[in-house]
Amino acid sequence: MFLDEFHTCVDDRVVVSADQASRFAKSIAGDFNPIHTPGARRFCVPGDLLFALTLARFGLSQHMSFRFLAMVGADRPLTFAEHEDGVVRVHDDDGKCYLEVERRGDITHDVSVVEGFTRCYVAFSGKNFPHYLKPLMQQQGVMFNPRRPLVIYDSMGFSLDRLDAVAPSLVLSDSQLTVIGKRGDVALEFAIAADDQPIGVGAKKLVVSGLCTYDDEAMEDIVSEFYRLRAEHTEA
Repeated sequence: MFLDEFHTCVDDRVVVSADQASRFAKSIAGDFNPIHTPGARRFCVPGDLLFALTLARFGLSQHMSFRFLAMVGADRPLTFAEHEDGVVRVHDDDGKCYLEVERRGDITHDVSVVEGFTRCYVAFSGKNFPHYLKPLMQQQGVMFNPRRPLVIYDSMGFSLDRLDAVAPSLVLSDSQLTVIGKRGDVALEFAIAADDQPIGVGAKKLVVSGLCTYDDEAMEDIVSEFYRLRAEHTEA
């Protein structure tokens, strides 16, 4: 399966190295967030990789919600398990929980459907910055600290009318940034379609920390670095 190169199974646990996490972020999500670069002070495994691994193990349900509770460091053994309350949890050997997943409705384990939805959502999600976040921050006159940019994946969820689409598409339908002091809550809503017909909707929440006054020059430097890294990756 396409996720094999982005994780390692050790006994009954999943381990993601810094290199595997970084390659997933860049190659599958198009995400060049510095926190997914090996050696970064705040390095973490992409939440979208945890999302993808969950779908690969438990299938795609009609209605799913994901709540990200903490950032996962490199090489930390993780257990993906469904508990008695029906909630899927991702936790480490110390019992610390990083992700909670609730689901209901029909389920498909069709590999082509699960992979198609996973790739589609992750590609959409990887556009958080600069595609979605920059215009929102510019409108509000705020931005993350350019020296310590930190955007945290808080939660996401979706509802599907059918579970047979092998090549769905996701498009942003609405976006909003709510500023609360030095914190910004970002809500992104998306529409899901297949064969030019709507098949579902979803929403995602991000948290932007350390907000400061928007600076055009500083933002352009950050955006330029994003596209430099993307070009460098594409040429590699």
